[in-house]
Amino acid sequence: MENESSQTNTRWAVLALAALTNTIVVAAPGMSMSVLFNEISTELSLNLVQVGLIWGISSLPGIVTVLAGGAIADRFGPKRVLILACLVSGLTVAFRGMSNDFGTLLSAMFISGFVAPVITMNTFKTCGMWFSGRQMGLASGVLSMGMALGFMLGSLFSATFLSPWLGGWRNVMFFYGALSVMFAIPWIFTRARPAFAQMLANPINTSSMRQNLAHVARIRNIWLLGLTILGVGGCVQGTLGYLPLYLLRQGWPQTSADGALATFHTVSLIFCVPIALWSDKIGSRKKILVAAALMIIFGVGLLSVARGSLVWVAVCLAGMVRDGFMAVFMTSILESPGVGPEYAGTATGMVMVFSGIGNILAPPIGNSLEVISPGLPFLFWAGLMLLGFTGLYLAKESRQPAAAAVNT
Repeated sequence: MENESSQTNTRWAVLALAALTNTIVVAAPGMSMSVLFNEISTELSLNLVQVGLIWGISSLPGIVTVLAGGAIADRFGPKRVLILACLVSGLTVAFRGMSNDFGTLLSAMFISGFVAPVITMNTFKTCGMWFSGRQMGLASGVLSMGMALGFMLGSLFSATFLSPWLGGWRNVMFFYGALSVMFAIPWIFTRARPAFAQMLANPINTSSMRQNLAHVARIRNIWLLGLTILGVGGCVQGTLGYLPLYLLRQGWPQTSADGALATFHTVSLIFCVPIALWSDKIGSRKKILVAAALMIIFGVGLLSVARGSLVWVAVCLAGMVRDGFMAVFMTSILESPGVGPEYAGTATGMVMVFSGIGNILAPPIGNSLEVISPGLPFLFWAGLMLLGFTGLYLAKESRQPAAAAVNT
C-alpha cells in the first residue's frame, strides 16, 4: 500500500503533468492560429469571415467528442484517453501545416477539434481523482493556469519568434505537432490513485453511455451551466480570434497587436490560481463567477470604443478573470448535486457541448459585423456574454467545498 507521503508526491507530479499537457498540447497550438492568421490569410487569400469560420470550426466536432470522451473516461479511466489523445492531437496539428487553401485548412481545424476538448476535460478528471475538498479548487486553478500559460506563449512567440525562426507558419504547426506527440510518453508512466484504480477494476458506474446521459440531463443546473458557458465561450473565442486582426487594421504594428493578446493571457495567468483559491476561501463558487462574468462583459464591451492605452485597460479587465473563471466553473460542474465522481466526465462533456456551439457560431457572426463597424463585433460578443451571465445568475449555488482537504 502506498504511504501518504508517496501519494502526496504523486498527486503533485500528476497535477504538474496535467497542467503542462494543457499548456503544450492544447493551448499553445490553438492560440498560435490567432496571431498567425495575418500570415496565413495573406498566403491563402482568406477574408475575415473565412478566418472566423476557420477559428470557430474546431469546436464543431468537440460537441460529439466531449460527450464520448467523458463517458469513456468514466468507464475506463482518463489515462488511456490522454495517451491516445496526445498522439492524435500531434498528428492533427501537423496536418494544419499541409493546408494549401481555405477548404483544406478548414478541414484540418475541424479534425483537430475532435481531440483538444477531450484532453482538457480528462486532465480535470485526472486531478479530480487525486484532489478533493479545498484542494480541488487549487488543482483546478493550476490546470487553468497551464492553459493560460499556453495561451500566452502561443500568442507571444508563434508569429514574432517561431515563424521567422522555423521558416513560416507551416513549420510552426509541425513543431507543435511533434511536441504534442512527445507528451504521450510521460502519461504512459502515470498511475491512478489506489482507491480509483480499484474503482476502475470494479467500476461503481456500470451504466451505459445512454443511461449516464439520461441521468445528467435531468439535472437542471447542468443546463443552466451549459447556457453560461455558451455565452462565455462564444464571447472569449470570438474576441481572441478577432483582436489581433482588428488592431492591425487600426494601424498597430504586429508586435503590439500580438502583445495585446499576450497581455490578455498574462494577466489571466497571474490571477488564475488566486481566483480559484478565493473561491475555496469564501465557500462560494457562484459569487466569484458572477463577478468575473461582469468584468468580461465590461472589458469586451469597452474594446468596441477603446483607442490607444484604453485598449490595454479593456484587455486587462477582461483577461484577468478569464482562466480563473474557467477553473472555478469546471469545479462547479464537478460539485453540482447529482454529479459525483461517477458522472463527472459525462456532466462535463454535456456542459462543454454548449461551449462548442458558442465557439462555432460566435466568431463568424461577429466577424461579419465588421463591415458595419470595426468595433461592433465586440459589442455582439459582450451581448453573448450577457446571455451567459443570465444562465449563471439562475443556476443554484453548488454545494459548499469541504472544510478541509482530503489527503487519503
